[in-house]
Amino acid sequence: MKFVDSDRLDLLIGIQQLCLKAGAVILRHYETGDGAAETKADGSPVTAADRAAESLILFGLAKLAPQIPVVSEECAAAGIVPDITGGRFWLVDPLDGTREFLNRNGEFTVNIALVEDRRPVLGAVYAPVLSTLYLGRVGEAAWRATGDEPPEPILARQTPAEGPTVVASRSHGDRQALADYLDGRSVSAERQIGSSLKFCVVAEGGADLYPRFGRTMEWDTAAGDAVLRASGGSVETLDGQPLLYGKPGLDNPVFIAFGAR
Repeated sequence: MKFVDSDRLDLLIGIQQLCLKAGAVILRHYETGDGAAETKADGSPVTAADRAAESLILFGLAKLAPQIPVVSEECAAAGIVPDITGGRFWLVDPLDGTREFLNRNGEFTVNIALVEDRRPVLGAVYAPVLSTLYLGRVGEAAWRATGDEPPEPILARQTPAEGPTVVASRSHGDRQALADYLDGRSVSAERQIGSSLKFCVVAEGGADLYPRFGRTMEWDTAAGDAVLRASGGSVETLDGQPLLYGKPGLDNPVFIAFGAR
């Protein structure tokens, strides 16, 4: 999983490597059955794997780009959020899909994204159990690499004539709101998937639509959003505007992720 080095791709290469290293840390916890969880103030779980991966990523980003502030899930939960009014910052979810980690279904990821002017411009999503890495540079391309295979470009697809394949959260979201949104649409299939992998499945042409009802935070979505946008898809609010980042509180509204249109 090594990309050709160049000045344009330095940051992308850097977050690629951090995702792989953090994934290796998480796998050690996963394989030893170290799945004890605490409950945070918002009711979500956190494990030693979350914290270990976050520490590694924060240290690595400080070396890679010390001038860029980092918003990371577990730090934010502890009330530690840097000044991001400069418009350029990292968003990090060190273990997206902690419930999937605890349920041991392998559908969890490491997410790192760079935001500029309220939009994600670089993203890396790594699924350690699947040994699959997704990368996106918005305006250029998106790639997928599995195991030791070389990276391949991926593209979102246009919705086929028989109707969209829809992806939905395995552990979260509002099922009734999703059913209401899809009512009257000709849906060919629905898949339930954990973590940011939903964005990536749309980005690689395995699905066409990811409507998300229910709470998400910016670190949950930015990396997958970047991969999808780089592949030719889009992520929009219900009024058709691009999903933006750096919002007060860092909460996302309801959004719909689309393949190519």
